[in-house]
Amino acid sequence: MQRTLVLFVRAPRLGAGKRRLAREIGAVAALRFERIMVARLLRRFASDRRWRLRLAVTPDKARHRAQFWSGQIASVGQGGGDLGMRMCRALRACPSGPAVLVGTDIPALAVRHVWAAFRLLGSHDLSFGPAEDGGFWLVGPHALADTLAALPRRMTVGFAERLEDVDDADAYRRLMPRRGF
Repeated sequence: MQRTLVLFVRAPRLGAGKRRLAREIGAVAALRFERIMVARLLRRFASDRRWRLRLAVTPDKARHRAQFWSGQIASVGQGGGDLGMRMCRALRACPSGPAVLVGTDIPALAVRHVWAAFRLLGSHDLSFGPAEDGGFWLVGPHALADTLAALPRRMTVGFAERLEDVDDADAYRRLMPRRGF
């Protein structure tokens, strides 16, 4: 059974993403953060043979831009709609087998975290990686508490390690010096 890791990514463009972070640290610094994180996560995850890496890219036409990622990695456009719709679409586009979806704004995200999430799927219907801010860094269409409240009672959920994503200047300052940026 083949596992699929989906990297949920916005093509790095000045002023197009991480708007709250950009307001607080500047648009150029936010763009640099996005580019570094995408490159770092591609290097980190593409060569692991335990899963197949796929990209879910927005805007859709950016999935063919070789300057951001190799054409060797399968990619799909995220399409329109809210975050939950786009995440569901990206997961449905995966081949059969376990699938894990992660974002690109988690500096501490490592191979061991992804592998732990796949292991959780061996004994649970869903796995989530809770984020320090109450959201999630791995799988889930809404804030973690809302998603859990909406699940049928018979579903089992496994939780991966709690990590912190970078949404604002405070998180950026806290996490970036430790991560060698």
